[in-house]
Parts: sequence; C-alpha cells; structure tokens
Amino acid sequence: MRNFALASLAALAVTACATPSVVAQSGDRTVADELKAFPAATAGQKRHVLTVPAIENEDDFKVQLLIGQTQTVDCNIRTLGGTLETRTAEGWGYDYYVVPQIGPGISTLMGCTPNTERQDFVTLSDRPLVRYNSRLPIVVYTPENVEVRYRIWRAGEVRGLD
Repeated sequence: MRNFALASLAALAVTACATPSVVAQSGDRTVADELKAFPAATAGQKRHVLTVPAIENEDDFKVQLLIGQTQTVDCNIRTLGGTLETRTAEGWGYDYYVVPQIGPGISTLMGCTPNTERQDFVTLSDRPLVRYNSRLPIVVYTPENVEVRYRIWRAGEVRGLD
C-alpha cells in the first residue's frame, strides 16, 4: 500500500511556478474581444482576467487559482470563508468563476509569541486547478477588496506501477 501511495504521488508530481497577481480587467483590445462572452462585473464586484501564453503540450499544465486578501496575521494558520462557484457563459459554453462574498473564515488558535505579526496573503481554502488554455482567458469575479493570484503547475513524468 505504501508503494502504491508513493508511486501515485510520483505520478502526480508537479512543479509550481511563482504566484503573480492576476490583473483586473485590462483595456487591451484583444482581451476586450475575448471578454464578449463573459458578463460585466456587477456593482461591488471586480472582474479579474488571466490570459496564459501558448506553450507546447498545454494538457500537461494546470492553473491554480489563489483567491484572497493581504492581511495582518500572527503565527496561526488562517483561511477566508467563501466559495468559488463555476458558472457557464450563456450561449457560449465557456466556464468562469465567481466568489459571491468573502467572510472571516477559520484560524488555528495557537498561542503566538509577542510581536510576530506580519502581512500575508490569506486565501480561500478552495484552491482549484483549472485547465491551462491559451486560447481562452480565465475569468474570475470577486468582491472589490479581493485579489486573485495564480500558480502554473506542470505534470511530472508518467510512471508505471509494478
């Protein structure tokens, strides 16, 4: 059983890249044309648009969405409350993502040493891996005070089980 678990982990090994921020809707003409399929942001929302460059073997890559806020934290582990919903653009069939609201979430309750507070990016517990597709933007709608970051993951070597 242990060998199976190790082999499964090895087969699913991925390499994470940096986590840059997703820029809120750009005024670029090409991006504007691609966004015709997606609804406009409603009052109190911000539309985040991520376009990824074309690469070989795009099926070997995934994009992980990290949705959160920069907050002052201590030594406790924190997450924000909220859900990431997948919706489909009517008449187009393209998926986009919506976070209707963000709440305080949960935290561990460890006793922290004094003066350990720092700024950190606190995310939703849901960090989905979505399809890497250079031909279609990844569109995420969030409350205005929320930031979207991402990681690019690459599949490792395919291995067999003995």
